[in-house]
Amino acid sequence: MRKILLYFITLITISFSCSNSKKKKQQIVITKDTITLIKSYKDTIPKEFIAVHFDFPVSKPNAKGYYNAQKFQKNYHLGDDWNAVTGGNTDLGDPIYTIANGFVKESKDYAGGWGNVIRILHFLPNNKIVESLYAHCDTLLVKKHQWVKRGTKIGTIGTANGTYYAHLHFEIREDISLPLGPGYSQDTKGYLDPTEFIKNHRIIEDER
Repeated sequence: MRKILLYFITLITISFSCSNSKKKKQQIVITKDTITLIKSYKDTIPKEFIAVHFDFPVSKPNAKGYYNAQKFQKNYHLGDDWNAVTGGNTDLGDPIYTIANGFVKESKDYAGGWGNVIRILHFLPNNKIVESLYAHCDTLLVKKHQWVKRGTKIGTIGTANGTYYAHLHFEIREDISLPLGPGYSQDTKGYLDPTEFIKNHRIIEDER
């Protein structure tokens, strides 16, 4: 489903500058207060940060040694819960990796049942943007407004300050304007099945 990629949230502003008197060139300006994403950003986002390859967020690239303990929409779950096959808290402190090139939207402690959360925007070659969310982290290793490459270690698996056994709660959203959310809901509007999305986007043709 095609959407107009125009959102006003706290992140980046895309501005325009004249390269000559006849032609304008787009340029990214990072600010604290605004993100404006125009309908086509092919000349705006640096090519090295377009998301053309997606991997799993644990034990990259294929999540070897992990299993999806609670899949998307099981018990109305809005994401996937990744656990080590060894069980319990054996995966506490294990690395979390960004699934693709992107821009860190948030990296903060939300406390309560969420704990430390990282939210990353991924700019696809087809002019779509998706968001990946990594929750219950033990440590945060990236900062808000930071560009990251696929496979970057962005945090470690945690327990949301002792709320759960160690695991990674992982979401992918096609509506990047959604708030943090409930984690569980029958209404999946704006959310994608994370495992299916990654399987279908392992390598994307970049036609720029």
